Amino acid sequence: MSQRKPSLRADSALPTTAPLQPVQVDADAEMRQLQWAGLSPERQLTLWGLTLLALGLALYFLSPVLAPFVAGTALGYLLDPVADRLQRLGLSRLGAAGLLLVVFLFVVGTAAVVLVPILSHQLAGFITSLPGYLQTLHGLLTQWSERVTSDSINGWLQEFGLGGAAATFDAQKYISDLTSQAATLFGDFVKSLLWRGYALINVISLIVITPVVAFYMLVDWDHMVAVIDDLIPPRHRDDVRSLARDIDRALAGFVRGQSLVCLFLGVWYAVGLSAIGLNFGFLIGVSAGFLSFIPYVGSITAFVLSIIVAVVQGWPHVHLPIEAVAIVTTGLIMDGYVLSPRLVGASVGLHPVWIMFALLAFGALFGFTGLILAVPVAAALGAFIRFLARRYRASALYQHPISDRA
Repeated sequence: MSQRKPSLRADSALPTTAPLQPVQVDADAEMRQLQWAGLSPERQLTLWGLTLLALGLALYFLSPVLAPFVAGTALGYLLDPVADRLQRLGLSRLGAAGLLLVVFLFVVGTAAVVLVPILSHQLAGFITSLPGYLQTLHGLLTQWSERVTSDSINGWLQEFGLGGAAATFDAQKYISDLTSQAATLFGDFVKSLLWRGYALINVISLIVITPVVAFYMLVDWDHMVAVIDDLIPPRHRDDVRSLARDIDRALAGFVRGQSLVCLFLGVWYAVGLSAIGLNFGFLIGVSAGFLSFIPYVGSITAFVLSIIVAVVQGWPHVHLPIEAVAIVTTGLIMDGYVLSPRLVGASVGLHPVWIMFALLAFGALFGFTGLILAVPVAAALGAFIRFLARRYRASALYQHPISDRA
């Protein structure tokens, strides 16, 4: 038999007999709060530090297998507002998560049927052709270096009064070494993107692990938030909730906005490079769109790969490289001045220099998973630092310095 909830309206009549209901107390939660309150601030800080250190070590050692779980968590976080809206329409949380999973699998399955044959064919051809492309590019650069004679460069040096440098300068040897090193760097860069990235996020992870993780995250998201909220000491709960809201705004702005940026750039590069007849243009565009979730990496990938393929494919004509550069440059301009400011905005709250530093640091420490986590973690740290700055400005130490109180 269902009990009728008491009404809080002003015109509702009070019940004549209201039996007292026993108040249920979560003994475990009360015990945890008492134990935490009994710790000194130094021990609490030490405990938090050890927890963060353990999480960092776990991330470091498990980084090779974390990529699909990170992707699933990001997908669940991305779809959580949609699940909340479906709940308000009358669906249960399980039903909303199941519906979103079915829609996601339908979209992925349709894309796989249409795109995977094209991508797999172009990827196999690209891997086979890459050594030849790099060798041809090196040969073209060597031919160009032979046209730049030592006498011509020595003449330029003489005009600027650098006769001593001109006497010892060997232009052909210098340019040949430079082009050889550049070709090697291009090869290492491309192989790193192909093997390091695609080996971690493989087809099985994308099709199986990522949606499963996203489904459970959607189902248990509110419960996990409630559990974490219960672990926070009551006297710090309001501050932590305020900080969590700031972090949520930063992460939501980045994850949801950057996902739309990835979609737009992927379509732009794939359609544009394919339209000009660039070999492997569709593969380069889709890869660049996927990697655009990591700021700068997607556009750099599109630029480097399209230039290599366009120069080798179009030589000795220059119209194909110029068209490829125009398409990639247009994508960069749209990303920098239209897409990211409007879709991502200032929600991340990080200077571009710090974003680049975070990408390099996390990439060096945690590999491809670190590149995915770099900006979200940096955004969370930025929100935490801004929170500390607000608390400091509101404190007596800032408003009433010691010299004023003396």
